[in-house]
Amino acid sequence: MGAVLYPYVYMLARSAFLQQGRTLTDAARVLGRGPFASFTQVVLPMARPAIVAGMALALMEALADFGAVAVFNYDTFTTAIYKSWFGFFNLQAAAQLASLLLLFVAIALVLEQQARGRGKLHQHAPKSHDRIHLRGWRGLLASVYCLSILLLAFIVPFCQLVLWVVQTGFSGFDRRFLLLAQHTFVLGAMSALIVGVLALLVALGQRLAPSKGLASITRLTALGYALPGSVLAVGVIISFTFIDRTVLWPLLRSFTGEVQLAGQVLVGSLAALITAYAIRYFSVGLGPVQSSLERIRPQFQEVAQSLGHNQWQVIRRVYLPLLSPGLMTALILVLVDVMKEMPATLLMRPFGWDTLAVRVYEMTAEGEWQRAALPALTLVLISMVPVILMVRRSRS
Repeated sequence: MGAVLYPYVYMLARSAFLQQGRTLTDAARVLGRGPFASFTQVVLPMARPAIVAGMALALMEALADFGAVAVFNYDTFTTAIYKSWFGFFNLQAAAQLASLLLLFVAIALVLEQQARGRGKLHQHAPKSHDRIHLRGWRGLLASVYCLSILLLAFIVPFCQLVLWVVQTGFSGFDRRFLLLAQHTFVLGAMSALIVGVLALLVALGQRLAPSKGLASITRLTALGYALPGSVLAVGVIISFTFIDRTVLWPLLRSFTGEVQLAGQVLVGSLAALITAYAIRYFSVGLGPVQSSLERIRPQFQEVAQSLGHNQWQVIRRVYLPLLSPGLMTALILVLVDVMKEMPATLLMRPFGWDTLAVRVYEMTAEGEWQRAALPALTLVLISMVPVILMVRRSRS
């Protein structure tokens, strides 16, 4: 779990460190602080919002995980919910377990908000650092540490997947497989764009027109990420079924004139699936955007307004360019998360919209680990492409 979830903290922290520059660090060094004291007293507090946001995402992902704990036969709330639902067909027990899980997540979020405090941290325009070259035992220790993470989190499992794919002779690579890859990327891209727009609107609304009601609602939306995908899928299906029966079917009857009209309009559609994705991963997109927005000095807006710019011009010419790194991080995180989502996709996908994650689940459930290697390897490669683009963008 640690090898899988550490990028949540790494990518947000890396983006925060790159945007800091060296102005405040140089000021700390002039005042007599050494390199370690400058890092702990200046650099680390400035990056704390991004680090805490990444830790919160990793915490909620671990609490809501089903695939890994099911494979390792480790009982958690999510496995108990799944067994109560599909094993004993006891939806009431599953709902009670889900409520307890949400209670733990709510307590963790409240503690995180209290630990963060009410302080606001802002920074000057970035000024590039001079790279420090580690030599001797320090360089060796840093290299061994980074290489060990790379081996455990990527090289070893990646090589095993490649070995299985070679042993099976690329069996399963056909037209259907290409369609699965297309569905996976299309669902991820559509969900990422929707979540990115919503996160940007909410973050700017909190900044430009803050209110306690909006802040409370935003904190509640973070609980969606802790919901197991299967529980969230049932909630969306029940809600959309109610809308179909009470709103859409009467409207269709009035337009078509058919009295016995029945069917599914929203249930079983892409709209229902993407709605579940948006609820599930809204906090994933909101965290990086809020973290970037907190580092923008309020004086920028005041200066722009004093020069005659209205609020929309300030958003377009000031906030959007400065928020682009955080917004790009949010899009990447949502895209990768949606592409590997399995429970909600398994229950809510429209007919003919299977994805790579669903294919991997079907193969592993039957014990066909080697046949599951090709879609799993493809999912890894597809997920790597946006991450590489984000890293290259941050370097430029």
